[in-house]
Amino acid sequence: MYQVFLADDEVWERKGMKKIIQEMGLPLTVSGEAEDGIAAWEGMKKTRADILLADIRMPGLTGLELARRMQQEGMEAKVIFISGYAEFAYAKQALKMGVSDYLLKPVEEEELREALEELIRQLDGEKEEVAKKGRDASILQQIVQEIQDGCCGDITLKALADKYYISGSRLSVLLKDELGMSFPNYLASIRIQKAKEWMEDETLSLEAIAKMVNGVPANWNVPTKCIGDLTTGVTFREMPES
Repeated sequence: MYQVFLADDEVWERKGMKKIIQEMGLPLTVSGEAEDGIAAWEGMKKTRADILLADIRMPGLTGLELARRMQQEGMEAKVIFISGYAEFAYAKQALKMGVSDYLLKPVEEEELREALEELIRQLDGEKEEVAKKGRDASILQQIVQEIQDGCCGDITLKALADKYYISGSRLSVLLKDELGMSFPNYLASIRIQKAKEWMEDETLSLEAIAKMVNGVPANWNVPTKCIGDLTTGVTFREMPES
């Protein structure tokens, strides 16, 4: 259910729109009303309504001023302006501000329904996008943890994509956005970190560590070897003389 806030200095106009909205059978509820722009501003801050239906000419703050203030405060409500003036200048300013629609008084029920149904479709789409991002974030968290836990095993992007029912290309993009580097580079970086930790243990030979860290080169017999940009400045243990 989405919330609608009504702002109009003509009480009969507000009551008429409220009655129409209540009888439309749409997933909408009128969460508040105001008779001037200042009261509308306070009401929108309090209710955080999804849709604002506002007269473009009101005392206190005009509809345009109200919408501009909402934008400045980061309010993402959809706005429909209602006006008794078919003036191009008003419509032009409204469109520049990204206002969803501009209806003329007296508002026709069918016209209002069409405008509200379009906003409901937009809000539904945005809600689904937020949910999708939430699902992606949750899945990504699991995948990153799995990469970290299984970094020294035979782990591949394809295997992860298949397991979580994501295309390889999409998973590659999601991981790069999340980690700031490609899957191969991230995998190499944590493998190298593992190798560095194991190299603190003097009982482990370099050959043994190389075998433990899948994908890390075994030819570490060159003193002070660095592996690419991932380990810049890191000195590896020198291979003892045989």
